Amino acid sequence: MGRVKIAIWFLTAAFLLITAGLFNLEIIQGRNLRGLGDKNCIRLISQRGSRGRILDRNGLVIAGNKISYDLMLTPQDYRQQDELISKISRILGKDPKDLDAVIRRSYSFSSMPVVIASNLKLREAVALGQLRIDYPYITVQANPMRDYPNIKLACHLLGYLGEIDRWRLTKLEDYGYKTKDLVGFGGLEEKYDYYLRDEEGGISFQVDHRGRLVRTLGFKPPVNGKDIEVTIDIRVQKIVEDALGGRRGAVVIMNPYSGEIIALASSPGFNPEVFLGKEGSAVSRLFKDPAAPLINRAISGLYPAGSIFKLVVASAALENKKINQHSSFLCQGSLKVGRQEFKCWGSHGAQDIIAAMAHSCNVFFYKSGLLAGPLAMHDYALKLGFSHPTGFDIPYEKQGFIPSPLLRKISAFKNWFDGDTANLSIGQGEVLVTPLQVVRMMAAFANNGYMVTPYITKSIDGKNLSRYHKKPERLNLKPETLSLIREGLRSAVSEPSGTANVLSSTGVSVAGKTGTAQVPPKQSHAWFSGFFPYKEPKFVMVVFLENGGPGYNSCVIAKQIIEAMKAQGLI
Repeated sequence: MGRVKIAIWFLTAAFLLITAGLFNLEIIQGRNLRGLGDKNCIRLISQRGSRGRILDRNGLVIAGNKISYDLMLTPQDYRQQDELISKISRILGKDPKDLDAVIRRSYSFSSMPVVIASNLKLREAVALGQLRIDYPYITVQANPMRDYPNIKLACHLLGYLGEIDRWRLTKLEDYGYKTKDLVGFGGLEEKYDYYLRDEEGGISFQVDHRGRLVRTLGFKPPVNGKDIEVTIDIRVQKIVEDALGGRRGAVVIMNPYSGEIIALASSPGFNPEVFLGKEGSAVSRLFKDPAAPLINRAISGLYPAGSIFKLVVASAALENKKINQHSSFLCQGSLKVGRQEFKCWGSHGAQDIIAAMAHSCNVFFYKSGLLAGPLAMHDYALKLGFSHPTGFDIPYEKQGFIPSPLLRKISAFKNWFDGDTANLSIGQGEVLVTPLQVVRMMAAFANNGYMVTPYITKSIDGKNLSRYHKKPERLNLKPETLSLIREGLRSAVSEPSGTANVLSSTGVSVAGKTGTAQVPPKQSHAWFSGFFPYKEPKFVMVVFLENGGPGYNSCVIAKQIIEAMKAQGLI
C-alpha cells in the first residue's frame, strides 16, 4: 500500500506540473507565443513604389525615376547547379565563385528570394529573363530607382540619397522609417524627404516549418511619393553652371519682388547618382576632395563681403544724415586713421556718393563709415539681412557674422578702434556673409526697399504653397537713400570708368556693385551683385568666385550669364 500511495502522489504531482506548464503556455504566455508563431509562418516580400519627382517651374524633370533590374533566386527550389551559375556569370561578366558566395551570404529562409545581382543593364535583364524558361526559380524584378537626368545640374539644390544613419533613424523611427531605408541628405531630398518617399507595399505568404511556400495571403500595392515643383528654371540653371565652368564659387539669380529662386548654383558640383552605387571609393573621394564639392557655397559658404558691404555703409550714413547727395571727399589713394594708413585701390580725386559707388572708392567709404559709426553700420547690416539666416527652405544655411563694439565688449575679446571701423566700412575684418544674403540685400535696392525671403518650393503634390511663404517686409528706407544708391549702382555699369562697365555691352541695362575681398595670403575673393533690367528689374543676381581675384572676374561671368539668357529669350 505504501508503494501505491507514493506512486499516486508522484503521478498527481506530475499532472499538476504539466497542468501548470500548459496554463503558463496557453494563458500567461499565449499571446506572445502566438505572435511568434505567426511571424514564423508568415513571410513578406516588399515592393517599392517610386520616389516623388522634383520638377522645375516649367514642369521639366530635375530628379525622377528609372527602372532598375534585380536578379532574384528562390533557394527552396534551387539546387547547386554549376551550369546555371556559369550562364549567369557569362551574362554579367562575373566570377562564378563570387555569385555562389552572394547566394550563400544572402540566404535567410528557403522561401525568401535573395537578390544575387542588382542594377542590371537592360540587355542583361533580357538575357537573364530568357533563362527563366529552363530555371523557373530565378526572376528578374523591376524596381524604381532615383534618376538625375541632368547629372550634376542643380546637385546642391537637390541633395542626394543614402542609407539612413543611426542619428536620423532615432529621430524618424516613429514616422515609419526603418533600417536600410534610403533617405535624403542635403537639399530638397532631405528637406522634403517625408513627402518624396514612397510607401512600401508587398506580398505576404504562408510557409511551413521548413520555410516552404504554402499559400499567398495578400498583396498591398506600393504608394508613390509626392511630386514637388520648384521655382528654378532649369534653362537658367544650366546657363549659370556652364558659366561657372567648375570654378570654386556660387551664383544665385532671384526674383527681387517675390524671393523666388530662379537659379542657385555652387561649384564644383557632384553627381548624386554616385551615392546610389556600390562604389564606396567614389563617395570617399568626394568627401576627401580639397575643393569641397559637397558644400553648398551659395548658402553655407561664409566669406568677407569686401566692397559689396559699401551698400550697407551708404545706407547707414545717408539714413543718419551723416552724408547726403552733395557730400564730397577727396581721394588721394589712402587715408590715415590713427597711426595706420588705409589704402584705396586708386586715386579718385573728389568723390560724391554716386561717383564713389561707381568707382568703389575706399576713401569715401572709410570717411562715411567713420561718420556713421560702427554701431549704425552693424544695425543696418542686420536690417539688410546679414548676420542671420534668410529663411531659405533648404537645410544647412549659415547665418554669417557682423562685428560691433558691443559684441567685443560682451565677449571681452579686445577693444574696438577707429581702424576697426575703417575695416568694417569696406566689408573686411571679421565680416562674414553668404552669397544668398548678398543677393537678398541687393533685392532690397532693386524693389525699392522691401526685404524678401528667398524660397524654392512652389508646390507639393499639385498644391500651391505661395500662401505659406513669408511676405516681403518694408525696410522704411528713405526714398532719397534708395534713389541715390540705385543711381550709384547703375553708374558702376554705365560709366566708362565704372568698376562693372564690362556689363554695359550686354544689351540689357544692368545696375550692380563689384567687390574684391582680401583673404591674405591667398588670392582675393571676387564678387558681383546687381539687378536687371535697371528700370523694371526682373532678376537680381550675385556671382561669387572663391579666390577668384578682382571683382572684375565675377563681372565677366555675370556678362556671360546675362548674354546667354538674352539670347534664349529668358529676359
